[in-house]
Amino acid sequence: MVIISAFIVVLGFIPLICKLADRAGFVDKPDGRKQHDKAVPPLGGAVIFTTFLTYMMIFGSMPWAVFAALALILVLGIVDDAWEVNATLKFLLHFLAAFMLVIGGGAQIHSLGNLLGFGDIHLWWLAIPFSVACVVYIQNAVNMMDGVDGLAGGYSFLVFAWLMLAEIMAFDHILNQQILILMACLGGFLVYNMRSPFLKNAKIFLGDAGSMALGLMIAWYAITLTQGQFAIMKPVSVAWIIALPIFDSFALLVTRIRAGHPPFKPDRRHFHHHFANAGFTPGQTTALILSYSALLGAIGFFGIKIGVPEYILGWGWVALWMGHTVLTLKSEKFIQLLVAVRARIQRQ
Repeated sequence: MVIISAFIVVLGFIPLICKLADRAGFVDKPDGRKQHDKAVPPLGGAVIFTTFLTYMMIFGSMPWAVFAALALILVLGIVDDAWEVNATLKFLLHFLAAFMLVIGGGAQIHSLGNLLGFGDIHLWWLAIPFSVACVVYIQNAVNMMDGVDGLAGGYSFLVFAWLMLAEIMAFDHILNQQILILMACLGGFLVYNMRSPFLKNAKIFLGDAGSMALGLMIAWYAITLTQGQFAIMKPVSVAWIIALPIFDSFALLVTRIRAGHPPFKPDRRHFHHHFANAGFTPGQTTALILSYSALLGAIGFFGIKIGVPEYILGWGWVALWMGHTVLTLKSEKFIQLLVAVRARIQRQ
């Protein structure tokens, strides 16, 4: 009942929040870079995580540092969506939230496992700085992914589903209620955000608050379930599950730097933009990219289960990472490939 009620609360509050945001003018307006054609409230993350944090206070047992880090990112995101926070201050606060998660919450990556075939990779004194860097990177990677209706939210839902499945198969119940409540909140949001036969355009966006907070929680659960006393998954398995925004954000940074552009200035070089440039609709783009992400997750999750060595998965992950970067650098050829795929789909 707790899980269902969280879904219903978000489902019920979003229409009200949309009306209030419209009246207040708190909306994301279309521009040349964005694909939507109407002003849309960017407050989905505020609804998701206000509900989630409330449920954690009542039913959960979330460490105070994780709660505080999530609250900080939530407030920062809402303020940024409203008034655009200075980039330097924003990054400093991202690092502060990451430090809270790593130091106060214990989300420290001490081992990467036998990732490359040379034995377990232990980080020793690098554990804390590496963990902080990973948390900040994942937050921003998920944020950069949020460019098509349902994409960042759908990706996050898939990640949480894989982690939940791992908990179930390991007969572990430490985090399952937390993850299920978050999935319920996210599911209520996706009803209004992901295009479907019943929804032509998104009624509400995640906003920076939502995408950054989702990235923070993905980092928290990914580290917690692969390290220390709660470890039930291999790090390489989780690396495959969360791979897509990691690949894409790295490729984007390389592409922008090579072109002489500021690395964090928004543009239309994202993975999902290539699909749009090839003629796919936003709904098709989301469906195809989420299918790809689900496939990556399945490789990582079931690869370990059927006995594929960690280092095979590790080197495969690195190869795919490099391949994604090359495709982004050669975007014109990639778009031509997507056009051919689209034409073939249409013929069928």
